[in-house]
Amino acid sequence: MAETQPNTASGEGTSASAGGVVATGDAGAVQLSGAAMKRRGPVAVWLGLTIITLGIYQLVWYFKIHNELQEFDRRRPLSPGGSVLVLLFLGWTVIAPLISFKNTGKAIANAQRAAGLPVTCSPAASMWLMFVFGLNVWYMQRQLNLVVDAYPGAEPGTQVTLAA
Repeated sequence: MAETQPNTASGEGTSASAGGVVATGDAGAVQLSGAAMKRRGPVAVWLGLTIITLGIYQLVWYFKIHNELQEFDRRRPLSPGGSVLVLLFLGWTVIAPLISFKNTGKAIANAQRAAGLPVTCSPAASMWLMFVFGLNVWYMQRQLNLVVDAYPGAEPGTQVTLAA
């Protein structure tokens, strides 16, 4: 009879440090969790704050979204600092930023999947919209806001349950 009862002494309901796995009372069932992301205005990120800060905010924003994506779904490791360094030091190559934007689009699509949303973020659009007045920043933030909106009322950084 004891094996059918949940074990409360095993730390049930606590978050594991790797992967954000939360144990449940069901035998073998696990529930994934991650940190909620911050909602940002796509136009403000794309144009307003970037112009005011002479382009510096775009690098800050890029770091922040990678950090939030990493905390949201810990199953897919990202390097926020490395992503910014690619833009900062290899931006002149054009190829490196394109690859970085494509990988960011994939990470956003994975976040949409993890939130239980239909995947609407296209890695190709995240990459090629760079050539159209830098609209890739606007596009990526709009797609990220869909993930944020999937958890209404969740403050940034609070734990939310992942659907997949």
